[in-house]
Amino acid sequence: MRKPTNTIHLPTNLASPSSSSSSPPLRTTQTFNFTPFPSKPTKLSFRVSSSHSGDSPPPSTSSSSQTLTIISILRAVPDWADAVKERRMQQKKSLYNHETWVQHRSSWRHIRHLLSSLSSRVILSLIPPVIAFTSVATIIASYNSAVISHWLPEFFPLLRASSLPYQLTAPALALLLVFRTEASYSRFEEGRKAWTKIIAGTNDFARQVIAGVESSGDALLKKALLQYIIAFPVALKCHVIYGSDARQDLQNLLEVDDLAVVLSSKHHPRCIIEFISLSLQLLHLDDAKRLVLESKLSCFHEGIGVCEQLMGIPIPLSYTRLTSRFLVLWHLTLPIILWDDCNWIVVPATFISAASLFCIEEVGVLIEEPFPMLALDELCKLVHNNIQESIANEKLIRAQLIAKRKNSSDNKHSTNGRFNSEVNRKPG
Repeated sequence: MRKPTNTIHLPTNLASPSSSSSSPPLRTTQTFNFTPFPSKPTKLSFRVSSSHSGDSPPPSTSSSSQTLTIISILRAVPDWADAVKERRMQQKKSLYNHETWVQHRSSWRHIRHLLSSLSSRVILSLIPPVIAFTSVATIIASYNSAVISHWLPEFFPLLRASSLPYQLTAPALALLLVFRTEASYSRFEEGRKAWTKIIAGTNDFARQVIAGVESSGDALLKKALLQYIIAFPVALKCHVIYGSDARQDLQNLLEVDDLAVVLSSKHHPRCIIEFISLSLQLLHLDDAKRLVLESKLSCFHEGIGVCEQLMGIPIPLSYTRLTSRFLVLWHLTLPIILWDDCNWIVVPATFISAASLFCIEEVGVLIEEPFPMLALDELCKLVHNNIQESIANEKLIRAQLIAKRKNSSDNKHSTNGRFNSEVNRKPG
């Protein structure tokens, strides 16, 4: 059945203000179906569309946009603090020297640390939780003050409680924070020891290659092998630190074709180990010396395993979540517990407590991933400089040692000759 259409002439007050009196009236089209029971009215639902409709959005769209605006405002401070913290996590760390240690133990260090508080990653990460719990304390203090002043009806209770539960659970919270921080420091120490072995193994491997490969026909292959050895800790550093640019860090260490192969692989450090292993097979070495050099690769494999284990397996999440939930519930109820003793002092007391305890927890979270805390760029640069210096000094040291051996042999012959002449000399 064809659906009829009706033309509705709107009143004059719906016409556009800018339209003239001679303009035709606004026309809209309404579509409906005939029902089998014409005696019952049909409920019609239609929308009038015109060019002069109001610019205000529908109520649902307006409420959703307001909700998104509130959420974005609440997330602004945490997102800003996290962004600043992550940028500073990617900053290169430096190794300490004698001057740095003198400054580190200086008597002025406390003032220097206090003045640099606003640039601290730990302090920045404390801003969201401290502001949140201090605001909660302010709201509870305001509510209790309103109840005491009879500004609210009588049925509103005063929020207060005994401090005995807090006295009983305070040691548990302290143990949680201590164990959390200790577990994180153990991971940091394990990562530091792993990289100490990697750096020492790299230097030792390069030393044996420099001293053990003597054939002139292997000069180019020896040079390439040393480049791979230097590139391994750099590739491993890029593998374990988020945001590292492997192409930029390796482009000055490897040739273009080798770099393309390494970058196309899924695991850059293992690809460089393959380069090293195949290079050892192509060198003109006896089997015993080749086995000694290949045994040094086990140090590289062990370093990769330890680093990937620390990256992939955090502290048990149940322990981390328990500590976080304990801290949150503690500070949410702290103003209620302290109200009878402190009244409005619960606000600064909550601020100090949140800043102190969350600071300890944040330190544990930061050092749980140890590699951004280590000066890996400086360590890789130190390995590169040491090996390059060993390569440059190889010929000079070898020439001096050969000269000393030759002089020692000449002195021995001259001494024997003088001794024989003195024995054969006859008295005049």
